[in-house]
Amino acid sequence: MSSLLSGWASAQGTKLWSVERYDEMEKGNAEGMAIRSDGRLEAGPATSLMYETGKSYAWALANDGAGNGYVGLGGTAAGSAVVMKVTPEGKAAEIFAGKELAVQAVRVAADGSVLAATSPDGKVYRIPAGGGAAAVIFDPSNTEDKPKYLWDLAVGKGGEVYVAAGAPAVVYRVAAGGGKAEVLFRTADQHIRCLLLAADGTLWAGSDGSGVVYRFATGTAGAKPFAAYAAGRREITALAMDAAGDVYAAGVGTKGRSTLPPLPVTGGVGVTITFVQPGSSTAAGANTLVPDGSEIYKIGVDGAPQKLLTLKDDVVYALAVRGGNLLAATGNRGRVYRVDTNGSGRFSDVAHLEASQAMAFAAAKDGLLVATSNSGKVFRLGDAVAPAATYTSDVFDAQSFSQWGRAEVRSGGAAGFDLFVRSGNVESPVMGWSEWARVGADGSFAVPPGRFVQWKAVLHGGGSVDAVGLNYLQRNLAPVVDEVVVQPGARVTPVAPVAGSATVQVAFPAAAGATPAVNFSTDANAAPLMAQKDKTAVTVRWMAHDDNGDELMFAVWYRGVGEANWRLLKDKISERVYSFDSALLPDGSYEMKVVASDAPVHTDAEALTGERASEVFVVDTTPPVPGVLTATKQILFEQSGPNKAASTFIHATLEVRDATSPIAHAEYSIDAGPWQYLEPVGKVSDSLTERYDFTVAVPAATAPVSDAKEHVLAVRVYDRYENVAAVKAVVR
Repeated sequence: MSSLLSGWASAQGTKLWSVERYDEMEKGNAEGMAIRSDGRLEAGPATSLMYETGKSYAWALANDGAGNGYVGLGGTAAGSAVVMKVTPEGKAAEIFAGKELAVQAVRVAADGSVLAATSPDGKVYRIPAGGGAAAVIFDPSNTEDKPKYLWDLAVGKGGEVYVAAGAPAVVYRVAAGGGKAEVLFRTADQHIRCLLLAADGTLWAGSDGSGVVYRFATGTAGAKPFAAYAAGRREITALAMDAAGDVYAAGVGTKGRSTLPPLPVTGGVGVTITFVQPGSSTAAGANTLVPDGSEIYKIGVDGAPQKLLTLKDDVVYALAVRGGNLLAATGNRGRVYRVDTNGSGRFSDVAHLEASQAMAFAAAKDGLLVATSNSGKVFRLGDAVAPAATYTSDVFDAQSFSQWGRAEVRSGGAAGFDLFVRSGNVESPVMGWSEWARVGADGSFAVPPGRFVQWKAVLHGGGSVDAVGLNYLQRNLAPVVDEVVVQPGARVTPVAPVAGSATVQVAFPAAAGATPAVNFSTDANAAPLMAQKDKTAVTVRWMAHDDNGDELMFAVWYRGVGEANWRLLKDKISERVYSFDSALLPDGSYEMKVVASDAPVHTDAEALTGERASEVFVVDTTPPVPGVLTATKQILFEQSGPNKAASTFIHATLEVRDATSPIAHAEYSIDAGPWQYLEPVGKVSDSLTERYDFTVAVPAATAPVSDAKEHVLAVRVYDRYENVAAVKAVVR
């Protein structure tokens, strides 16, 4: 490869960008491609847009024997509740319009009539098969409980209709010929969110509040609901059943916590119950996330439950079993997952829909129909795999201008794929990038050097791809020293570094969207550093980075102010801090320079350096030099006569010089008494030379002295760097 890189300096050698895990693969764009949970790319179901409603919300979906779909729509204003009939060719016609906000559930009865449940404060309508005015078959306002929401419908073999209601949670049964609704059962939950009617007449219901899946024998007189499973989540959003009789349920939300506004409903006298709207429904309407994602459960024919899958970032809105496969429609990324039902925790991301929420499934010829919200559309998900399965990776940023080498591909079987690569120097590949270049059998391809790259895989003939890696070589960039600080009077104890080759990091894959583990633009050593106070030491500290991510070593240089040449103090430093004895430098003003080099990972010819100088700092370890302290005694009488009182004063003069830094302050003491502040002539202490001329009273003796006529005056003087000198005089 070196023959291709004339004039290039390698930046820590050749690197490899690899994409192989699911959290890496899902960042790309899949068209007709399924992404397995182990990261494998394989052909997914053929997906096509069947109908675009022009509305924001498609809440419900059903299909008749002729292949026509029925879509329940909604909005944010009264009169948004609409049912559209969509032919297999995608032609749509309105068959129902209500005064409510939304059509929450749609079902097709055996006679071809369409049942539609509206919410909130809605009704259940029967729309004639041949068209015409809709008739109300269930009105909650005529019931004792008067529920505010109608969430789901189920139709029995005899034409009877089951209604799932909320606020409060009740399941009703309406006879095929109409008439008064029968309360099948009530629960202590807030809503019954979904229904599933088995072929044997068993009705399954999922609740919101306690997250319970109930089972009810509709053909048994006096039957009571049986709690088949209490999920770990508060809301059961969907139910499905396979041919063997296993039931699948989806749970959303955390029990005992809701961030949604409460809906007050007043019951009997003196009793007030607060209901909270389901989190999944509100999230779809507001296009917001439900915390903690969702879970999918399996309840076996023997009643034994198990958790199949946890989806951290997706909310399951619908479940369906098709061709022995369990499919989950989710938001808020508009994805459809195929879930392994054997308890392995494996799944496949089989469709990325052009909408935020996949809301509902309906069986159709040769596949499934999927209704979506934000925006409201109907997609056809085929049973057959897509004839053209294409996956385009996320854009990779090499951090600097790079030469692109060979591609490495790991596939799951026969080489039924084509791989392409393109490069650019702007982040978005919309324009200004190279054309796609085909990757040869040996992994070679030809694209211009650049900072960004992207690859594309096209599957055919049952091919699959497990992982793709691209080798690249960054053009070497000089390291940068971002900041240098010098602190006299401080010392940092060095810590023996651990060789990089002596440790290996073993970590679990980072979650999707997590902060990258490596960031070349900042220095992790920027936090304050605690040092020991030491007048005999000087500490220099710096921040540095290398945009190639190269390992760096440092050298510290110094020079006196006014000098032309830098002198080496210490080289081959791996840490970003260095302490040294101040005695190495005579008193004076200095600058420090830190030179960073990427030589540890480059040859001498290829290594690059960067440097930065500090602000001027002062080394001053020599105390001030005092002159002669002259002191004389003065006795003053306060009054004349026989009762006159005498006071003793000391008048003193002193001159102090310092060669390096100004005199900071001075103190005096008489007869070993307390030290007191001493003001220089001129009051401001700011010069290398300061004079003191002062008169102070001699305090009364606090202890017996042998000669009260003798006193000791002591003066100590500090320079700006806390160097101190003391002098004394005996006064008689």
